[in-house]
Amino acid sequence: MRQFLIRHKRFLITALLLVAAFFTYALNLRNKEHANPVERTVMAVTAPLAQGVAVTDGTLGHLWNDYIDLIEVRRENKELRKSVKRLNERIVADNEAVAANIRLKALLDLKGTLAAPSLAVSVIGEDSSAWFKTLVVDRGAVDGLQEGMPVLAAGGVVGRLVKVAPQSSRVLLLTDHASAIAAIVQRSRARGIVRGAGGGRCSMEFTVKDDDVKVGDTVITSGIGGVFPKGLPIGEITMVKKGQYGVFQTIEVRPSVNIGKLEEMLVLLQKAHE
Repeated sequence: MRQFLIRHKRFLITALLLVAAFFTYALNLRNKEHANPVERTVMAVTAPLAQGVAVTDGTLGHLWNDYIDLIEVRRENKELRKSVKRLNERIVADNEAVAANIRLKALLDLKGTLAAPSLAVSVIGEDSSAWFKTLVVDRGAVDGLQEGMPVLAAGGVVGRLVKVAPQSSRVLLLTDHASAIAAIVQRSRARGIVRGAGGGRCSMEFTVKDDDVKVGDTVITSGIGGVFPKGLPIGEITMVKKGQYGVFQTIEVRPSVNIGKLEEMLVLLQKAHE
């Protein structure tokens, strides 16, 4: 018998626990309103554990919800940043389109005042050296351009074509030392030659001392030489100096066109001696 009990100890203990649980349940059925001693003991032991589990479960639930909300906020912020970037790009493009329309309208107005046919060109490059200052434009021989043709902008004279390739050309600027344009002072009709002085400046040479020339006078093309039509704005006189010796005055001219901001221009489709 003893050997039997020892051999089946686990089974017997399990059976006794099941019987005890059954009797406990049976007693609880008779009195549902009052807990028995065993239930009170179990409740007293497990209540703090259940409360801790509930608190932990609530904390984890809040943390999980906060994490989900944070992921959603990050996603919304990412989408908002993309939307702001697209809007900024659209604003920049719209502003650029408005500025281009203003420039092209001014160029179209100039085109309407010219007797000779003209072709619009856009600046695609710049070439600076110790001797020459030129701009590269996007039209060439295939478009009918030839060397020597005058180039204008909405503000006035820009220069003339000096090198023409099949699909591009170079414009020698009026501020270059190699440039020379026959000119007159619009108010007094004093004559001279406007030459490039470098650094975005020009000078008016061969104007005699007796000619009436003042600071603020406008200088225009005279039409002599057949390169530029008569009456195109060249610039404004900023300095006049009459020395004691010599025959001519020293005159500085600020170009009407801002060379550094040129983007579109007109080329007059006429030869130099037409």
